[in-house]
Amino acid sequence: MVGKVYLVGAGLGRLDTLTLRAYTLLKQADVVIYDALVDSRLFAEVRSHCLLLDMGKRGGKPSASQSSINQALIYYCQQGNQVVRLKSGDPLIFGRSGSELQALLSQNCPVEIVPGLSSAIAAPTLAGIALTDPILSQGFTVVTAHDPSLLNWLVLAQMKTLVILMGTRQLAEIIRQLGNHGKHPDTPIAIIRWAGFPEQQIWQGRLQNIIELTAGQSLSPAVIIIGNVVEALSPNLVHFPCPMPLSHHTILVTRSAGQSSEFTQQLQQQEARVIEMPALEIVPPSSWEGLDGAIANLSTFNWLILTSSNAVDYFFQRLQHHHLDSRALAGIKIAVVGKKTAASLRQQGLQPDYIPPKFIADTLVEHFPEPLSGKSLLFPRVETGGREVLVQECTAQGARVTEVAAYQSQCPQTIPPEALNALQNGQVTVITFASSKTVKNTVQILNQTGKISLNSVCIASIGPQTSKTCEDLLGRVDIEAKEYTLDGLTEAIVQWAKNH
Repeated sequence: MVGKVYLVGAGLGRLDTLTLRAYTLLKQADVVIYDALVDSRLFAEVRSHCLLLDMGKRGGKPSASQSSINQALIYYCQQGNQVVRLKSGDPLIFGRSGSELQALLSQNCPVEIVPGLSSAIAAPTLAGIALTDPILSQGFTVVTAHDPSLLNWLVLAQMKTLVILMGTRQLAEIIRQLGNHGKHPDTPIAIIRWAGFPEQQIWQGRLQNIIELTAGQSLSPAVIIIGNVVEALSPNLVHFPCPMPLSHHTILVTRSAGQSSEFTQQLQQQEARVIEMPALEIVPPSSWEGLDGAIANLSTFNWLILTSSNAVDYFFQRLQHHHLDSRALAGIKIAVVGKKTAASLRQQGLQPDYIPPKFIADTLVEHFPEPLSGKSLLFPRVETGGREVLVQECTAQGARVTEVAAYQSQCPQTIPPEALNALQNGQVTVITFASSKTVKNTVQILNQTGKISLNSVCIASIGPQTSKTCEDLLGRVDIEAKEYTLDGLTEAIVQWAKNH
């Protein structure tokens, strides 16, 4: 199989600023080789087998050489992989994609360039600064100040609007050179840090005082704009984007790997910085014997009980394994717990016959639509740690319950580096739990890691059962969703943030 390399611009790094082409390629990639400024949250979109290689260049720190990056691209392409070279901004603007392109073509490697949104354009826009204006500026110049000695300062000092990338470390030298070549010290300047992210900051001043205004501040990564267009910036837009309830909050999401993205997006829409720390790994059961036997005897059951999306997914995957589809469930009623489980069932082309009013499995019996006495129930569930109360109550009502393992959940052995760093540095303000199992596994992972305390972290729970586990293992729970869904948990966190 012939491989191919895609030189892809990641734009600002946020998922919602990717081009549709970039998003599609990211989801299809076998290998992703990415730069330092690419947001790791994008990698929630890749396939489980995708190889992620961090080969970013970091100023003053050990970094991959350009030749090693070129060699990696060629190697993985020649192995028949779909390779995404993910670079912040646009791949051909102040990057080294030109070198990579030449290296790939020299080895006859198929290559495609996918443009991205450059921060040189996006950052001023997000700050409300118009780079062109009919009166103030009919154009603008973009440069990189990574090495100021390479720039023609005499020419740059004459430009009405100047956009400088990679210049925060050289800010003093930039101001000195512009001043030496005739730029007025009263010229307006703006520095935009983390454009488009909840952490976005804007410093506005003059060439003569910007050093003083930013003293002691961490400016990188930032875009610098110099010129009178900065002065046209409306005071009402200085803090654009408008702060949302979760701005400046870092939320650690503990769920199953690959199942966090929708919840993460809900939190990000409220401008939270979200870090995913998978606390569950969902895998097939140790044996299919029980589920296979139940599928072979489906006609003997009156009800199919599904309490999670995982149960839906694995049950129907196994049904398809036996060359069966939803028609095999003719005559069997289906009860589900929760909106997400119901949505997963509908994706299989089926409507649930019963959803309990409270999204808790153990309340399913209380409102069951018909007497359970004499009924035969099939309950595909997690292999260990399942709904014991549900089974006991159904049995007490006279039902015959057949429990079969449809999947198992395991505890991950490691914490993603971003999550570990945020916890160790005290950056996490809220940690979320959507099941008791995620609480237990998180405690296990943290104990293995060493001294990491959650004393200053707000603990958010999806419902009463999870809250009880939080209280048992962590000593408290600070937020509990009124509606026991991820939507309800998001709403509860937002309300908490508004009051703090």
